[in-house]
Amino acid sequence: MSVNSPASVDTASSTEDLEEFRLRARAWLAQSMPRLDGRTNQQLATEDEDGLRSRHLQRILFDGGFAGLCFPRQYGGQGLSRQHQAVFTRESVPYEMPVLLNIPSLSILAPTLLDFGTEEQKLRHLPAILSAEEVWVQFLSEPSGGSDLAGLVTRATRDGDVFVLNGSKIWSSGAFRADYALCLARTDWHATKHRGLTMFIVKIHQPDIELQQIKMVNGWNEFCQEFFDDVAIPAENVVGEVNDGWTVASRLLFHERDAVGGGSPYVSGSGGAGDRSGGRDELLELARATASTDDPRVRQLVAEGRVNDRVGGQLVARVTTGIRTGQFPGPAGSLPRLYAATNGERHFDIALELAGSGAGVWEEGDVAGETGIDFLFRQGGSLGGGSNEMQRNIISERLLGMPREYAADKDKPFDEVRHNSSPTRPG
Repeated sequence: MSVNSPASVDTASSTEDLEEFRLRARAWLAQSMPRLDGRTNQQLATEDEDGLRSRHLQRILFDGGFAGLCFPRQYGGQGLSRQHQAVFTRESVPYEMPVLLNIPSLSILAPTLLDFGTEEQKLRHLPAILSAEEVWVQFLSEPSGGSDLAGLVTRATRDGDVFVLNGSKIWSSGAFRADYALCLARTDWHATKHRGLTMFIVKIHQPDIELQQIKMVNGWNEFCQEFFDDVAIPAENVVGEVNDGWTVASRLLFHERDAVGGGSPYVSGSGGAGDRSGGRDELLELARATASTDDPRVRQLVAEGRVNDRVGGQLVARVTTGIRTGQFPGPAGSLPRLYAATNGERHFDIALELAGSGAGVWEEGDVAGETGIDFLFRQGGSLGGGSNEMQRNIISERLLGMPREYAADKDKPFDEVRHNSSPTRPG
């Protein structure tokens, strides 16, 4: 049986004083975690292709009692508040942290399992996720689906005590290094497209799943595509209710917007995707590296970047508090998500201008050259958690009350709706 309402991180089982916690965390970090020594957690995450370093760091946190601060104790967490997590994040800035695991394993999928998993699923998997014994990803997007997630065509057919999965998923970040996925599949083709979906727990590395890594223009191969050929999924691996997977997926997307926008309390340290809250000013460092700090235009650009980041931090705090207190509805999470994307784009634009021609031609170790490589992934932040266009639709329709966009397939059975077929594996 799935839970009736999302789990809360604010019903802390411990009331440890924040200052007492800060001092305890500060002492433990100094004794237990390696220092960054001029590097960034984002750099370490990019280099940690197999995730082994991140798993090791997360295990240190788990054994030390500082993993999953906002997860309930019965599932391996610490039962603390968002304020405790914020304190720990600030104290952890000088140290190596497993930010590679923040998105999606810790901040998106574990909270979704906490919200909708059965007691058996939570007891089995959440402690394993928090200790990095298991790393999770999401199997949502499909090659033929575009932004219409509810129009997916990967199918799961009931056969006794199992569901048989066939189809393909794509843009699965880090699936090659992960152990499990939350996979959304169609289980009823006669229902409307939002009503015939089910969410499953899927073990990734098994004979009937073929995984291919996708090489990006900047050389990264983080994204993956998966092909499913009669993959047997035990019925006990259904998350939520059969044919009610859209409810689970909607909550997952809430957690994704929260994570990408920088408001998730379920992370291990700062420095993940789109997160510049770790105290470093990369634009100022770039200006210094290019010996241009005396240029008024450069100083203006650096100031703009700092102000934009400060506004983003305040927006996250306001929306997070608003959702927690009921002042804002859940879809308000699209506000910091959209701001994080547009601010990220502007950050890359400013960095490219500061780097100048050095971003196009550089020598090994040149900071300006790193800026040029980073710029190639500029649009990535505008897609994770749903595209900017989708966020604007959510804001306009669900926050501002504007009329919903016309949908020709509304209230029609999915098998009567024009849709793409499942893709075939490339030869």
